[in-house]
Amino acid sequence: MNEPSGAGAAPQPRPGARARATVLCAATLAAGAALAACGDDGGDGTLTVYSGREEELVAPLFDRYEEESGDEVEVRYGDSAELAATILEEGDNSPADVFFSQDAGALGALEKEGRLAELPVELVGEVDPEFRSTEGRWVGTSGRARVVAYNTEELSERDLPASLLDFTDPQWADRIGWAPTNASFQAQVTALRATEGDDVAAEWLEGVAANDPEALEDNEAVRDAIAAGEIDVGFINHYYVAQAQEEEGPEYPVDVYFPPDGDIGSLINVAGAGVIAGGDESEGVDFVEFLLTPETQRFFSEETKEYPLIEEVEADPSVVPLERIEQPEIDLGDLDDLRGTLQLIEQSGAL
Repeated sequence: MNEPSGAGAAPQPRPGARARATVLCAATLAAGAALAACGDDGGDGTLTVYSGREEELVAPLFDRYEEESGDEVEVRYGDSAELAATILEEGDNSPADVFFSQDAGALGALEKEGRLAELPVELVGEVDPEFRSTEGRWVGTSGRARVVAYNTEELSERDLPASLLDFTDPQWADRIGWAPTNASFQAQVTALRATEGDDVAAEWLEGVAANDPEALEDNEAVRDAIAAGEIDVGFINHYYVAQAQEEEGPEYPVDVYFPPDGDIGSLINVAGAGVIAGGDESEGVDFVEFLLTPETQRFFSEETKEYPLIEEVEADPSVVPLERIEQPEIDLGDLDDLRGTLQLIEQSGAL
């Protein structure tokens, strides 16, 4: 799995988090939501989080939450899909209170199995509908755009095709880099399956594989191979280029391209969080609320160049604004069939 590097300074503590959570819960009860979300949690002052986000990035956030809440946070780090599978296997005996996922698909898998509690409507309402559960059981915490990264010394945008699907053209032979074992790439293939069907997804995978792409470990390795002139284009997350441009300056030879007209090459996925049903739901809601505070959202925007998902915080000026990206229409919670995607990738020869 791939996370942005450079955790940077943690956000400053905010006052009144628990008081605000209480107000949210009271409003939820008034709306007739489940009592378990706001009742006496009976907790022991310890919040257990299963995190698909890397420790290097999010550990400062957990430290800040401990300082603010006075509670201890126990974190289990791992691959998002594997952690979701673990929660399902553990069932009602899972120690997890919150699942903090790298992508929406793993959250969707838990939601469909009934393992996520309903969140207060005021909380999920802080995020636009396309970046949260339609059932109100998980919410995006930051956005990451899939892009075509390209070498600016060899190509310009006018040299790039109108669709990600056109990279099957033989003119791109020996010029492409991708990371087929990466979770973000796999989520993009899952989105392609959801929007165009398995046959189209399989045809695209096989077509790109026939062009002998460079199979690399992760997004960062793809970016670096483009910068080194080893390949001309690659399929990665936007913030890897934004981070390198900030570090290397205006001469850095890699930029990003968003295929137009809702193409799958411009998919916006999210990292997100959900509260595990039957866990410490009250404290879990408080933690999810913490992830959506302006301080934490600015942390994602400024330190990792991800997209903040609340109205009060703007994206870093170095990245293309979300409203200018013609993203595909898709329910991110439907990106949960990783097994089927892995089968297609293996059958295509990409793995």
